[in-house]
Amino acid sequence: MGYVIALAGKGGTGKTTVAALIIRSLKEKKLGSVLAIDADPNSNLAEALGVKPGDNLGAILDKLSVDPDKIPAGMTKERFIQHQVQTAVQEEDGFDLLSMGKPEGPGCYCYLNNVLRGLMAKLINDYDYIIVDNEAGLEHLSRRTMRIADMLIVVSDASSVGLKSAGRIIELVKALKFEVKKSFLLINRFNQDIRQDIVKETGLEHLGNLPLEPEIEQLSLLGKSVFDLQPGAQILKKLNSLGGRIWIHN
Repeated sequence: MGYVIALAGKGGTGKTTVAALIIRSLKEKKLGSVLAIDADPNSNLAEALGVKPGDNLGAILDKLSVDPDKIPAGMTKERFIQHQVQTAVQEEDGFDLLSMGKPEGPGCYCYLNNVLRGLMAKLINDYDYIIVDNEAGLEHLSRRTMRIADMLIVVSDASSVGLKSAGRIIELVKALKFEVKKSFLLINRFNQDIRQDIVKETGLEHLGNLPLEPEIEQLSLLGKSVFDLQPGAQILKKLNSLGGRIWIHN
């Protein structure tokens, strides 16, 4: 069964970069097969990984909801959706990538979402690790289109606004009764210690801090990916030191 690591956090915290760095570490350590799922409608994970985004499932569902007659004769709707999902998975070097997107059309998605839930459950079990880059609202988890996470990492900066947002995310998780086995707060771009009483107020266990890494900003400006980051970068060293709590599981 695949081990699902979901990431969430408000915009600007570096959540997608952290997701991409985890994928890089899993690939380099050869810990198993990896499926990267971009569940944020902004869809920046592909760019962070240095690949071109393919078709997203939201666009596929839009087409099917508006024109169900597009399904070829002799093929059931469920089988056709399964084929579309499989086609949308991009096979990259060391990981696969699936962009969820967000349905925008006026059609009814109830049946499509029900089928998608089952297909996603099967797809996820084909991989050892599944890294899900969510938006702060956890839309795909709230619509139950993806299996509940084994681990939720809420990424925040050290600001009061960022930490309050992290607290609201875990409140949403509890309100929607998500079955998350472990929930952590990861403070990004922060080179100092943080008071544990402040962390405790978020309702999350403190995973650790990742340092500010100027090279990442430079790579982003040049349109390069996390795989162009030097192996000796401090943020990679720190992330790998936390690996025992992130990707090592029973």
